[in-house]
Amino acid sequence: MTNPGESDAPNTPPSDDVIDAEIVHTGPVPRTLPDPDYTDSGVPTFDFVRDKIENRITTAIGFQELAEASAEGQSVDEMMRKRDEAAKKRLEEIRKSMGQ
Repeated sequence: MTNPGESDAPNTPPSDDVIDAEIVHTGPVPRTLPDPDYTDSGVPTFDFVRDKIENRITTAIGFQELAEASAEGQSVDEMMRKRDEAAKKRLEEIRKSMGQ
């Protein structure tokens, strides 16, 4: 059971209460500092782009090293090696049959 003016639903304000508010500015709005990664016209700087590319390359190398170190990664590498060998042998057979 609820008190008069209270709602039965949780987290719902009572229907009889009126909320009145206003925004009060206490002083000047602080200026935001310019973003050093972008020019005033919004173009990214060379250093920002270079750092982003280097981070992506480093992440890719790390993922590759982790994949190669795992058992699953090693089995995939072995399967690819066998497939490449079979393809090379088949190509040699085709070339011999063509008389090259």
